Amino acid sequence: MHPVPAQSPAPSQRRPRWRFVAVWRRNALVWRKLALASLVAHVAEPLLTLAAFGWGVGSLVGKVHGVPYIAFLASGSICMGVMNAASFEALYSSFSRMHVQRTWDAILLTPTGLDDVLLGELLWAATKSLLSGLALLLVVAALGICREPTMLLALPLLALAGSMFAALALVVNALARSYDFFTYYITLVLTPMSFLSGIFFPLSAMPTWLQRLARVLPLHCAVGLVRPLFFGRVDPAFALHLALLLGYLGAGWWLARHLTQRRFRA
Repeated sequence: MHPVPAQSPAPSQRRPRWRFVAVWRRNALVWRKLALASLVAHVAEPLLTLAAFGWGVGSLVGKVHGVPYIAFLASGSICMGVMNAASFEALYSSFSRMHVQRTWDAILLTPTGLDDVLLGELLWAATKSLLSGLALLLVVAALGICREPTMLLALPLLALAGSMFAALALVVNALARSYDFFTYYITLVLTPMSFLSGIFFPLSAMPTWLQRLARVLPLHCAVGLVRPLFFGRVDPAFALHLALLLGYLGAGWWLARHLTQRRFRA
């Protein structure tokens, strides 16, 4: 049984802002003890994908849209790595703190509100995903796959993508009653999106109806923003991709707040 969030205080008694920073800091301090193992876990899978498909399949494919296949794959794999890191943190780790360890319950005994806890969780998941993305970016540059200066502009976009995927995962977290529930989201949403968002092959290889669906997927929007920067250019549909990402972020945050508040009132 979760504690019921307190009623909104009078204007003169409202809690100070920025309490979510304390929640973010608490998660960061706990994570610091296992930082290396955590980063290795989130970076290893994209690197294995890059090695197996980039050098293996890449030797058969050659170039895609005028760029080496391994560079095409690397720019998409970083987005996929950010998606997985943000999603898993906002699913398994947040659920552990909310439901299993009851960390959220303890925090709510302080002047910190439920919205502060939720925002702190979202920003921490986004931070952790950005660190994974940065690690992958450094590896790609170190291997000489891509070294365009514009790659640095991808970092704020990866942070935005991480925030968006964290918000969507917190929606699922609010609905979950056990860890097993996350299998549906991973199997039915994240995995198909990884194959349909132009990471391993261009959308032009798919049927027209599937291309139309893929173009509005959150991961494809992230790839559309980030991939061109690896080659020193900007996608013509940059504004559209950015608007869709912001839309997903706003909708995900609103729904996560609504469902989480309803769960804590139950």
